[in-house]
Formats: sequence, C-alpha cells, structure tokens
Amino acid sequence: MAVVVVSLISLVGVFAISLKETTLDRILFILLSFSAGTILGAAYLDLLPEALELFGEKQLSLATVYVTFGFLGFFFLERFIYWYHGHVHGYESKVDEKMTVKRFVYLNILGDAIHNLLDGVVIGASFLIAVPTGLAATTAVIFHELPQEIGDFGVLVYGGFTRCRALLVNFLSALTALFGVLFANYLAAQVENVVGPLIALGAGGFMYLAASELIPEMQKEKDFGRSVVQFGIFILGIALVQFL
Repeated sequence: MAVVVVSLISLVGVFAISLKETTLDRILFILLSFSAGTILGAAYLDLLPEALELFGEKQLSLATVYVTFGFLGFFFLERFIYWYHGHVHGYESKVDEKMTVKRFVYLNILGDAIHNLLDGVVIGASFLIAVPTGLAATTAVIFHELPQEIGDFGVLVYGGFTRCRALLVNFLSALTALFGVLFANYLAAQVENVVGPLIALGAGGFMYLAASELIPEMQKEKDFGRSVVQFGIFILGIALVQFL
C-alpha cells in the first residue's frame, strides 16, 4: 500500500502543469528543503541504526561496507544514466531535429524506473523490520519523489511526448517500485538475514541523495532570509522522521 501511494505521486504532473511558474517555484522551494531533511533523517536516524542493530556488534565493519555500496550504487545510477540525459540536451544534430521524441527521454525513463525499483526495495525491507521504520522510509521517499516527478514530467513533455502520454509513461515507470517491494519480500523469504544488507544499502543510497543532489540545490540559494526559512524546513523534515 505504501509503494502504491508513492507510485501515484507520478500523477502530480497534472497538478504541476496547471500552476503558474512562480507558484510552482515556491512549492518546489519548500519540497526541496523538506525532502533533503526527510532523506537525511531517514538515512542517519532510522535506516543506519536499524542496519547496525541487525548486523550486530561483531559485524559492524561489514555493515559499513554495505552502506558504502549503497552510496556507490546510487552514484553510479546518477552519473552513468542521468549523465547522458544531461548532456544530450546540448547536442543538436540534423537527425535529432527530425526526431519526434528526443533520445534523452528514453534514457530518463530507464533511469527513473531503476531509481523507483530501488525505492521499492528500501520501503519493502523497512516494513520487514517494523511499521514505524517502513513509514519513516516511505515518508522520505514521498517527499523526494514529489519534486522529482514534477521534473520528470516536464522532461517527457519537453522531449516530445504529449501530456497524456507523458503522464502514462511516468506512472508506468513509477510502478517498478512494486517490483522492488516484491523482490525485497522474496529475498527475505529465501535468504536468511538479508534485511540488514538491504537496509544498509538503502541507508547508503539515501545518504548519497541527500548529500549530492538535494543539499547542493539548497546551497544555490543566495538570499539570507530564504536560506534561513529553507534551513528551518530542512530541520522540520529531520524532526518528522525522528518523530516517526
């Protein structure tokens, strides 16, 4: 049920496309800060402690290895899939000009599908520990997905998709999270003590998202007053995860 809710967020494009640009910017300003707080809070205050407890004192070094692999895995995803998406924007050939749908659109869909699959694995593994842990992970994913899905919808429309087609494709891409949660449950049933490694991988992935994608975006804000508000919302996101 949690993953279905997360997947439905991909339909936020309908809402976003009807807003004025200034209104959307204000919403994204809040979502970005809150997302960074919930993702960082889920990683350090929830997933990491749970992973260390599951591994036990004798295997703490192994737990940190899995956290590192989680960080590197998300780094690989962001660099080697979204990298192409970012660079194709500046490449215009005669062939590309004649294409109805730009090449980078399909790369963006692939990258988003893999990303959502990993989100499903993290959510599924979190609920296997306890409901509060699952809720904390789901909350973090939701507030991260909101601004991302708005951006993905815009990329698809910019790349040549109609709004209806972009909405459908974005939703289907989001549904890969369902396969992620099923995969997590299957592994837990087949392999003993697999939840700890999955949670550690998820913690590393969340650390990467917060440190490399979200917080750097916050640092671009130059206005002191808005930065203070942004920091307050960021702390609120962390506090929410701690409360859960």
